[in-house]
Amino acid sequence: MQQLKAVVSAQDVADRAGVSRSAVSRTFTPGASVSDATRARVMKAAEELGYHVNHLARGLVRNRSGIVCLIASEVDTPYRASLVRWMTQYLQEAGKVAMLINTDRSDASVSAALQQAINFRADASIILSGMPDSAITCLCYKHGQQLVLINRDESLPGTLNISLDARPSAEMAVKAFVRAGCSRIAFVNSLAGTSSLLKRERDFLAAAEKAGVAAQVERFGSTSYESGQILAQRLLTRDIRPDAVYCATDLLACGFMDEARHRFALRIPEDLCIIGHDNIPQSGWSSYNLTTFAQPVEQFARDAIRWLVETKAQQDTLRPKSEQQPEQRLYQPDVVWRSSVRGG
Repeated sequence: MQQLKAVVSAQDVADRAGVSRSAVSRTFTPGASVSDATRARVMKAAEELGYHVNHLARGLVRNRSGIVCLIASEVDTPYRASLVRWMTQYLQEAGKVAMLINTDRSDASVSAALQQAINFRADASIILSGMPDSAITCLCYKHGQQLVLINRDESLPGTLNISLDARPSAEMAVKAFVRAGCSRIAFVNSLAGTSSLLKRERDFLAAAEKAGVAAQVERFGSTSYESGQILAQRLLTRDIRPDAVYCATDLLACGFMDEARHRFALRIPEDLCIIGHDNIPQSGWSSYNLTTFAQPVEQFARDAIRWLVETKAQQDTLRPKSEQQPEQRLYQPDVVWRSSVRGG
């Protein structure tokens, strides 16, 4: 049996099919002109030799690698995992290649991974969270990448900024607590300090003040289930316990709820009303039935990838990036009423 070459070239296919090298190129170029007979011969030879088009090399010739970096922290959390899933799905449908860079570790490994992506001439980067340092954004921008920033504060020329409007959800949460007869309300948050989490906190406190209701804030640790448990211990051991809690994320809310029920024997929503944010799959589980606000993650992904594709196609006609305005898109979360609030 004839041993196949480790790397089969287009010229090998051309020799096998008895056609020119350019005929092979046209066969594998969508929309290019090639006769049915030639196409059949080329495809037969390619299958026999095990030939595959080197899209990376072809893309580099056109200064388009098709690689899009997804830069994120806390990729194991339900919200971020959902966002990555939708991003990769729409990238695949657009014929792009996703490269995931995990920025949880603040050491040289993150810089090395990002430098590797730059070496591969990634076309674009999508920064999926507020955690990565702004220096990462600047590095991607410096190397000419298209940039999509999700729930971040940076505003760079020629970038797409996707943000969530937290004010309506904060006002709705306060109204729900007041309607339920709650008077001792609290907001619990992590110490992550991202712009989106801080904005949820500020908007909730402003909504509570507008409604004439005093609100306290407690912060701890990472944005995790375990932090929610510790936050519950802190608030529920005080002489005056809150009777309503708005959690910055559903993951914090799930930890808070379990601790409230199992350690403090509180009933939800009879003794304590709780609202979360993000509508992760766990929030709908029967053990939680958490009222929450859903981020339109699928729409984030669909709009981001569409913008990347359209902007790349128009690249030759656009003004220099430094002269372009950043594009801002503000999205509204949808309330998901469940049974963690009385009268919801």
